[in-house]
Amino acid sequence: GKEVVIANAIIAILTIGGQQLFSFFTFSCPCHVGQNLIYGLAFLGVPALILLVVGYALNNQTWRLVTGKRSPLQEETVRNRLLQCKLICFVLCSITGRALVAPVTWLAVTLINGSYYVCATSEYVSVHYYGADPNVTASERRRILATFPCSQLVPPELTRARDEVILLLRYQSQVAGWLLIAVVVITVFLSYCLASCFSPLSFLHFRYWSSYVHNEQELFDEATDQHSRLYAMQHIRKFFGFVPGSENVKEIRIPSLKEWQAISGLAFLKRVDEEHYDYSLLHDWALKESVNGKYLTTDEDP
Repeated sequence: GKEVVIANAIIAILTIGGQQLFSFFTFSCPCHVGQNLIYGLAFLGVPALILLVVGYALNNQTWRLVTGKRSPLQEETVRNRLLQCKLICFVLCSITGRALVAPVTWLAVTLINGSYYVCATSEYVSVHYYGADPNVTASERRRILATFPCSQLVPPELTRARDEVILLLRYQSQVAGWLLIAVVVITVFLSYCLASCFSPLSFLHFRYWSSYVHNEQELFDEATDQHSRLYAMQHIRKFFGFVPGSENVKEIRIPSLKEWQAISGLAFLKRVDEEHYDYSLLHDWALKESVNGKYLTTDEDP
């Protein structure tokens, strides 16, 4: 849908901007044998991995998929295991597709930029690009090649060789970046085509279904907010003797020290019976205690 496309576009734009700022302020190749590869790959892979995890964490479908799966009630409701596995695989593919937007964008932009790739692979360039004494040992050659990303460390006689190596590595990096983009675009397009081909719904029916699901979720959220608010009001009324926003409050209830202690502190979701839970300490108190205590009459005229 349009909302998904817009959201993915915003994520990609933010990732590109973040990558440029990240490279400008933090990236500095060590230009040392053995460290270049680790440093370059860390800047390539670690942010992409973090973005992937964040993409999973920020998707509500992830938490819908995993929340309560080990509950005994969940085991009782699952009957068709094959259908359940198919649904889980479908949802996982959908979540992964959304989560991959940011890391793939990061990898593509960094490869097109080329700085990380140049730093990581400079010491492994083929020997014929090294225009110095052929009698130099392999370890010394690697040490010199490792300094190529840092122009100030390269001897003047190797400036031309250094420029050739940097151009070669940038070419390889940018080609890899564009190939990654092409593979992702083709894969996404083919995935949508296959999903449409195997869809049991026609084009207009699918649009109606999408609209229905969207509207149902909005209405459900509104009903959840209103229902929970009304339910919480009953417990607030019992504790304080009135509900916030009420007009002409004639009396208020003065909770005792024991009651304040009963609703304070930490609490987990508490199971009351086979079908019901206590959502908070105040909820637990309101269900257990009878309506009594000290009341104070208020003056109706402010």
